[in-house]
Amino acid sequence: MDLSFNKNEDHNKLLVSDLRKKLSIVKLGGGQKGIDKHHAKGKMTARERIEYLLDEKKPSIEIGAFAGDGMYEEHGGCPSAGVVIKIGYVRGKECIVVANDATVKAGAWFPITGKKNLRAQEIAMENRLPIIYLVDSAGVYLPMQDEIFPDKEHFGRIFRNNAVMSSMGITQIAAVMGSCVAGGAYLPIMSDEALIVDKTGSIFLAGSYLVKAAIGESIDNETLGGATTHCEISGVTDYKAKDDKDALDKIKNIVSKIGDFDKAGFNRVKSLKPKENQDDIFGIIPKTRTEQYDMLEIIKRLVDDSDFEQYKEGYGKTILTGYARIDGWAVGIVANQRKMVKNKKGEMQFGGVIYSDSADKATRFIANCNQKKIPLVFLQDVTGFMVGSHSEHGGIIKDGAKMVNAVANSVVPKFTVVIGNSYGAGNYAMCGKAYDPRLIVAWPSAELAVMSGNSAAKVLLQIETASMKKQGKEISEEEEKKLYDKIKARYDHQISPYYAAAHLWTDAIIDPRDTRTWISMGIEAANHAPIEKPFNLGIIQV
Repeated sequence: MDLSFNKNEDHNKLLVSDLRKKLSIVKLGGGQKGIDKHHAKGKMTARERIEYLLDEKKPSIEIGAFAGDGMYEEHGGCPSAGVVIKIGYVRGKECIVVANDATVKAGAWFPITGKKNLRAQEIAMENRLPIIYLVDSAGVYLPMQDEIFPDKEHFGRIFRNNAVMSSMGITQIAAVMGSCVAGGAYLPIMSDEALIVDKTGSIFLAGSYLVKAAIGESIDNETLGGATTHCEISGVTDYKAKDDKDALDKIKNIVSKIGDFDKAGFNRVKSLKPKENQDDIFGIIPKTRTEQYDMLEIIKRLVDDSDFEQYKEGYGKTILTGYARIDGWAVGIVANQRKMVKNKKGEMQFGGVIYSDSADKATRFIANCNQKKIPLVFLQDVTGFMVGSHSEHGGIIKDGAKMVNAVANSVVPKFTVVIGNSYGAGNYAMCGKAYDPRLIVAWPSAELAVMSGNSAAKVLLQIETASMKKQGKEISEEEEKKLYDKIKARYDHQISPYYAAAHLWTDAIIDPRDTRTWISMGIEAANHAPIEKPFNLGIIQV
């Protein structure tokens, strides 16, 4: 191991340490005072509820922990979008759990809250996973109602999805463990089975104050929509629970009796750990995004027995393709090679760039995986497609379009890991969020943008200075540098993996050593949903 390895290792381990610190803050939700108030009411927090519900010795993964990070500061912030979502196991059955965090603005829905809930339902529908809602919410956050209420991907889409999932036979269970008001009251009642906690749970379209204002009726909330009312008078809910733990125990019992599912039939054998040390990843990934490294060394530390069978090893070398296993599951890997390589003509090709031959290779490999029913794993560290007259004359647009077409039309489940750069059209070709990966995660070393911060700042600076000169303004070298630094700082903030995670462009930022768990649980979830349509590339130029 050389000095460069040690410097990389120190840098990347600090990034993971920073990740853990940020997660520890996020997990406090609305803060310790809010948690203490919650406990004083005899209630568990959202995270405590999920922890109690999920099987203790089984793995779990959290979706969107950083959703809302740095957003809505003028409204006091919205940590983790005010809702906690995890995929885990309940009595041995893989489920997705959605729990409102009432320590954050009483569990009110911000725009990002709606987006995060819809992501949970999307995962449930794609994978036919049972979904469990732990409801404790004051409903739409009224100061921002225009951004959460009326549009297609807003609040109402949640209930539309409830109905669609029911028709698909996807199990939905809801426990009302706090407030459940207005339009939000439909969510638990559109689920297959609904529970309510006595004295703390309540369901009504309008609370007592609004009832008084609207029709002049005086009534308390418990009589209006408490557990006794809905379990014994209205028949709206199916089970009454004495407290949070009782409600969660009832859910465990319901889930334990769900029948088996039709499997997609993805290939799995006994899991083997990688032969190579996973911790070496920290020394291999460079400190800066412009440095070269061998992606093959990363793959060897992610796959079972470090065994990677390359497809077309000597052709299209800026993309690595091949077969492997992750936690026993058979996978096809498409990864950007980040070191300089020679093509068939002996010409040097830049690592991280997609050339015509590598796009052609990837297209063929993706088709092969669809033919064989093998899930795809994309490892992104891509700066984009090759530019210039040589590439344009060679048909890079056509070859790139074929690759994008194959990714878009792929019917096997896809999983994306953003390791480093994720720039421009390279993001699309390597299965970015727009191309429906079942799960997409980023390492702390990731950057997502149209181009690098340095390149973007130079382009934006040229535009800005040209505009100023048109107005007759002269700009000194010192002023130009200040303007460049200002533009680059703003752009660098936006290419951060935390910015992407805050906006749910990725499902999580993860420790690289957790990658195998995410992919394994993702494929296990995908195995719940048999492939229902054939692979068809449609019409493409060949």
